[in-house]
Amino acid sequence: MAFLASSSASASVAALLPFNRLFRGGNGKRWNRLYTGYSARLRAGSSALSSFRASSFSSAAVGNAGGAPPLRETSEANKTPPPIYTWPNKKKPRVCILGGGFGGLYTALRLESLLWPEDKKPQVLLVDQSERFVFKPMLYELLSGEVDAWEIAPLFSELLANTAAFSLSMTARLVLALGAEAKLDVVPGALEFALPFSTLEDARRVDNKLRTLERTKFGKDSLIRVAVVGCGYSGVELAATISERLQDRGIVQAINVETTICPTAPAGNREAALKVLSSRKVQLLLGYFVRCIRRVSDMEASGDATVIRKGKNIAECNSEKYVLELQPAEKGLEIQILEADLVLWTVGSKALLPELEPCDKPRELPLNARGQAETDETLRVKGHPRIFALGDSSSLRDSTGRLLPATAQVAFQQADFTGWNLWAAINNRPLLPFRFQNLGEMMTLGRNDAAISPSFIDGLTLEGPIGHAARKLAYLIRLPTDEHRFKVGLSWFAKSAIDSVVSVQSTLTKVLSGS
Repeated sequence: MAFLASSSASASVAALLPFNRLFRGGNGKRWNRLYTGYSARLRAGSSALSSFRASSFSSAAVGNAGGAPPLRETSEANKTPPPIYTWPNKKKPRVCILGGGFGGLYTALRLESLLWPEDKKPQVLLVDQSERFVFKPMLYELLSGEVDAWEIAPLFSELLANTAAFSLSMTARLVLALGAEAKLDVVPGALEFALPFSTLEDARRVDNKLRTLERTKFGKDSLIRVAVVGCGYSGVELAATISERLQDRGIVQAINVETTICPTAPAGNREAALKVLSSRKVQLLLGYFVRCIRRVSDMEASGDATVIRKGKNIAECNSEKYVLELQPAEKGLEIQILEADLVLWTVGSKALLPELEPCDKPRELPLNARGQAETDETLRVKGHPRIFALGDSSSLRDSTGRLLPATAQVAFQQADFTGWNLWAAINNRPLLPFRFQNLGEMMTLGRNDAAISPSFIDGLTLEGPIGHAARKLAYLIRLPTDEHRFKVGLSWFAKSAIDSVVSVQSTLTKVLSGS
């Protein structure tokens, strides 16, 4: 693992990168059992993180870059204790943030923006499994080619390069902002054959699969068949983006257990999405749940390849095809059998929280059924006043008793409060209770299409090109750091100008050829 931060010796926010799927093992694995290179071991005592062999910052390191040792999992028989991070100074406050998503990164940036008494200015250690922050709401634009990866997935080392010098302390505070990962183990075959869509790696994997299908089926009569499981925001945005990309070369089928799409979305967003999906001939299979997913080649080997679709035995199809068995969730519907070249899974998620390892005896975080930490209104974990949790790692309810949604908007607002409450705790000031302010909901529906329903104007929905422009502007404002916003804004402006010139040239060509 590489130890990343600014090349400047006065850098304040360090990042330990990358942790290769650090918490995939769930609560059952402890950090000190994961890697032999560099790791972080959680202790309940005041010493927190200690004894990590690293003497200097590296400006860039991926895998073995910069001479860092390779990551590899250790067996239970490995008796050698892993080296762990050593705080340079144990006399001043210190904060460790686990997770570099919206909650973690924006908490670090919030801490940097606050004014601190010189003797209480903490050093912030940011630990993440990747070297990049990912602006997840815009992953769909990678599939459409509208954005470049660097625009929505900048390096932590670049984002944190200009932070000022912080010192460290005897009193450690921990921030859990580990996010969540797709829950694929609920349906037989989903883990093996379906692709999730929640990380940069997921988006690249889906894009590569689509490119392969587009290449192998180019000029052929057979269509690319894509099945999207789930019709919440993520599933609908995927279905709209991929159907626009494939056009008449493919068929997109979206499956949902509910009888409508985006059941919790504002009516304006839902209606705009239905209109777009209908215009792109996306087939909606509502009121169904996926019973199992099987690969055609496996069915053929087991002799269970007798399913008929449109008069054709599925066993005769390409071995890379998959079969989805859909079970009705509503009365009056019949079992459906679908075949697909690509299955995308957008249903369910699980929090990535580690198990705490105190010095004397095991003590677990209070978790809810979703694996999220139970927190009070100040975002501190119940029973652990020095541990904060936010985003997907936190289970906080609103004034009506409903659990707050695991969205970027919630995590962004919680990061602001977490940063302030850390400042208040270190400076012996009262902590503020978190209050979520719903600013509205946005969704992309293609390269030049989106829907936005702001909460401050009841009944208003911006859709089409206007909604698309408003959504991009809103997300541009939310990107981390002024420098990154400027670079991305300049890039988007240049792309827009080029697209406008191409559009004008195309229009003139059609007019001249018509005359």
